[in-house]
Amino acid sequence: MLLDQGIPFPKCLGLGRTNQLTYLIMERMEGRNLSDCTAEEQTRLMPEIIGILTRMAEADIGGTNGYGWIGPDGNGSYSSWKDFVIAVNAEDQTGTFWENWHELFRTSCLERDVYEEIYSRLMTYVPYNESNRSFIHGDFQQWNMLSNGTRITGIIDGNCMYGDSLIDLAVLDKHMPWCDVINTYQNYQKKARIVTPNFEERLIGAYYFKGLDGLRFYAKMGWTEAYQDTRHFLLNLKA
Repeated sequence: MLLDQGIPFPKCLGLGRTNQLTYLIMERMEGRNLSDCTAEEQTRLMPEIIGILTRMAEADIGGTNGYGWIGPDGNGSYSSWKDFVIAVNAEDQTGTFWENWHELFRTSCLERDVYEEIYSRLMTYVPYNESNRSFIHGDFQQWNMLSNGTRITGIIDGNCMYGDSLIDLAVLDKHMPWCDVINTYQNYQKKARIVTPNFEERLIGAYYFKGLDGLRFYAKMGWTEAYQDTRHFLLNLKA
């Protein structure tokens, strides 16, 4: 599906599980993490990255159904984007990385009132995101891209799902703010004559979706500064 779109995505060689951890073995690809490249190199590669993001969004998923995490049968795990959003934010996450995550309200910097406020806003934007179903990498940023300094040689380590492709754009923008990501994306779409309906509403919904998960992750990891930066961004996000 992705290789057909000219996306340098490694082949899966093995998949398994040990205790509560799932592992994936993929073919080795040329290059080093894009994060190891200079800011100038990353900026220069941004148009190519936006092209890859666009082609991922255009991948043919017509033979599949569902939203959220992609299962072994190639389908999404939930019947709607709303169901997926509710599920990943539910208290019961038994057997996953987020098991007993509500303890973070008591033991970390995670604030229940802030979390609930952003979750409420997220649900308002769910209809905008649900109307657009594409392949999503899920963690589309410089640590999950490989480069030789002149081109992108590989896209790796996805939390692959079905949903709004602007989820990947939101991740990219927040991880690489020095690259003028949104303007580069819009200019690319304009030149390619690609119309993006409800762009602002969908992007805001994407920021809330990934940002909410970010708050939870930063709190669990004890990364207070990243938590505060994300908190400030989300609470001040304007429609």
